[in-house]
Amino acid sequence: MGSMPDWGTLPRMLRDQAGRHPGQVVIADPAGPRLTLAGLREAASRVARGLIALGVRPGDRVALWGVNSSHWVVHAFGIWDVGAVIVPLSPRYKGIEAAQLLTKTGAEVLVAEDSLAALLPELPGLRHVVPEVGGGAPAPVQEAEERALAVRPDDLCEIMSTSGTTGTPKGVMIDHSQVLRGYWDWSEIVALDEHDRYPVIAPFSHGFGLNAGLVACVLRRATMIPVAVFTPDALMSLISEERVTVLAGPPTLFHRMLDELDRGSWDVSSLRVAICGAAAVPASLIRRLVEQAGLQRMINAYGLMEGTVVSMTRAGDPIEVIANTTGRPVPGIEVAVVDDDGKPVAPGERGEILQRGYGVMRGYWDEPERTAEVVDADGWLHTGDVGVLDEAGNLAIVDRKKDLYIVNGFNVSPAEVESLLLREGSLAQVAVVGVPDRVSGESGLAYVVPRPGMTADPGALLAWARANMSGYKVPRRIVVLDALPTNANGKVDKVTLRRHQA
Repeated sequence: MGSMPDWGTLPRMLRDQAGRHPGQVVIADPAGPRLTLAGLREAASRVARGLIALGVRPGDRVALWGVNSSHWVVHAFGIWDVGAVIVPLSPRYKGIEAAQLLTKTGAEVLVAEDSLAALLPELPGLRHVVPEVGGGAPAPVQEAEERALAVRPDDLCEIMSTSGTTGTPKGVMIDHSQVLRGYWDWSEIVALDEHDRYPVIAPFSHGFGLNAGLVACVLRRATMIPVAVFTPDALMSLISEERVTVLAGPPTLFHRMLDELDRGSWDVSSLRVAICGAAAVPASLIRRLVEQAGLQRMINAYGLMEGTVVSMTRAGDPIEVIANTTGRPVPGIEVAVVDDDGKPVAPGERGEILQRGYGVMRGYWDEPERTAEVVDADGWLHTGDVGVLDEAGNLAIVDRKKDLYIVNGFNVSPAEVESLLLREGSLAQVAVVGVPDRVSGESGLAYVVPRPGMTADPGALLAWARANMSGYKVPRRIVVLDALPTNANGKVDKVTLRRHQA
């Protein structure tokens, strides 16, 4: 593998790249400006000077709320330039969800479009809410430059929200050295370079969109095309008009692309590599992408917010390996599959996936007890995913130990949906389970029990859910029951509920 330059931090990486390749276009925003590396560096510095003027200190958390755009990229690098920590908020968030993360991380500055900021309840800790940073009387260039060069490799660069099995999202802490190393290696395996054109469809607020999209493109001088709102219809024209070479997304994305190819005469000959994340990819899909779209490589990979990049398939892997596994661990990462007593199981046997190495998070923000529950004394991260290692060391993900289910590639925590639904006011109890869904992979099914003397109207509850939570968290269906089934220890019996719907 090509070794990474000795950057250490994201601000030093950006300065080096802009110094050596100033004219290389790194952002081609279909809705906005195209920026070169030199242009990104200058624009980030303006943001940094504005943040210093707002009183942002090294280590402060600055939240960013909006859709993928060059504006988002510039603000992210500006936040890193001042030594602050980015707290990305999903553009799908409603007010309650955004407020939870802002309060948890103690963010005092929020950069958000006015339409999103208007959704927020009053938050006493939030000192500044602005649509962009850089106006007013900025700090001197020299001060911003000193700040950028003072950032250290082990300083935090991001706190990412993750849906745990508990009701409130946790903040995963990642530092500069982890992001640089993890996504240098990731992009080395993808063979990403300055000739690539890569639409980033995953939101920048998501670990993949931010690190395997935004950061990876600047690391490798590839041209990122931020996609603000994704529609399958626009995908084909995007690929052909922008001469896209790299495409990442769930298997449904590639199925849709093939459907469109069957229907129309699109030119997708520029496409070189496709990346899927920890999903079972039908071998027939890979074969059709190679035959019909001229794809050179499909990559299957596994990572999680708490653990950066864990495993990836490699060039030359047979289709069966790509279809059925997420490949082998990336350099510097160890993987073990263990039984309930923590003992490694034989190849081919199921067990919980543990991971150790530089990619393991620095912990959950302000929650040392919850960190200790998942990262043990020997440094192993207990992922909660169930997997199988084969004789060659390829890792297959077979199940999630946690309750999480996945809607269109987004992890959903039943506990979080339950706690949000209970805020509506008419319900005594809520139990949410993930069920198979032909369109989205899985969807949520909510069983609800009304409070005494009240009635629960599924239609009204769904309307409330749509107004108060991200679209992918809204259950597909709500079923009203007189009581929820419980098991011997008094817990809601979700196994029975899943069978109930079948």
